[in-house]
Amino acid sequence: MYSEEDIRRLAWQSRRGMLELDVLFVPFVEEAFRDLEPDDQDRFVKLLECEDQDLFIWFMQRDTPKDPDLARIVDIILKRVQPA
Repeated sequence: MYSEEDIRRLAWQSRRGMLELDVLFVPFVEEAFRDLEPDDQDRFVKLLECEDQDLFIWFMQRDTPKDPDLARIVDIILKRVQPA
């Protein structure tokens, strides 16, 4: 379980300096992170460790992560911003 302090830290780490990623990550942490299953929360933390260029490619849907955990959290975030 992540504390409010942990979530504030994650929100800060979500500020990547690349607008395309910032507009995905910051609102996601602030609005959706708390409602994720614990395993998905861990996946998001793992996602934040990735390089910005990889993240950009995945979120622009030019490629998918090879790691199934990362692929799952990318999909969760994309579905949140692109509702069916």
